[in-house]
Amino acid sequence: MSLTTETAGKAGVADDTDVIVDLKLFWIGAAALCTFYLMVRIYEQIFGWRAGLDSFAPEFQTYWLTILWTEIPLELVAGLGLAGYLWKTRTRDMSKVTPRQELRALVDNMKWLTIYAIAIYWGASFFTEQDGTWHMTVIRDTDFTPSHIIEFYMSYPIYSIMAVGAFFHAKTRIPYFSKGYSLAYLIVAVGPFMIIPNVGLNEWGHTFWFMEELFVAPLHWGFVFFGWMALGVFGVVLQLLMRVKALLGEDGVKAVIG
Repeated sequence: MSLTTETAGKAGVADDTDVIVDLKLFWIGAAALCTFYLMVRIYEQIFGWRAGLDSFAPEFQTYWLTILWTEIPLELVAGLGLAGYLWKTRTRDMSKVTPRQELRALVDNMKWLTIYAIAIYWGASFFTEQDGTWHMTVIRDTDFTPSHIIEFYMSYPIYSIMAVGAFFHAKTRIPYFSKGYSLAYLIVAVGPFMIIPNVGLNEWGHTFWFMEELFVAPLHWGFVFFGWMALGVFGVVLQLLMRVKALLGEDGVKAVIG
């Protein structure tokens, strides 16, 4: 049954007056994420050269390793807490979800994916390219460089947390995704996350073989392989849009695009 058919003649029903597309929280989340990373970048600019060149120096322990030992447990707790919250508050009877409620959940999931995309950009693009520049400029004496502490152990886990949120939101709020497991969604959520285990292989290889920091080195191929799995988002968006079309019906689609 299409949304337009179900809601015909129900203009006075309270549920139909609810806003389906509300971008307020989305803009707040996107602004907060970008502001946070801009602050991180400023911190790098100030303390990267001043306290980040000698891992044995006391200031390195203060300004960089303190961040490392703080961010890892916080990210672990945040990821598990988010997944637990979304599962605890899940829709337990999907048969009672109305087309309007499902449409709202579909829009919310698209917002999750957009925030995930922003986090992916900061982690897998901005800070990753920055790390390559750092290695071409500074000879490192530790695997936990200032660049790595931000890139590998902050930005990668953060976008992975966003992926957990998007996946669990779809699984627990949208009837279409609750029936099984979307291969596209698994690829887009799990693929980029696997870059984190690949970090261990990468650091071990650089330490064991003393390899140059060339992006085309075979040791870096895993980053590319798992990173490009983010393109699975096109399959996810296609599934979301097909469901939106089914809910709106032909008349609703024409009204939107007309």
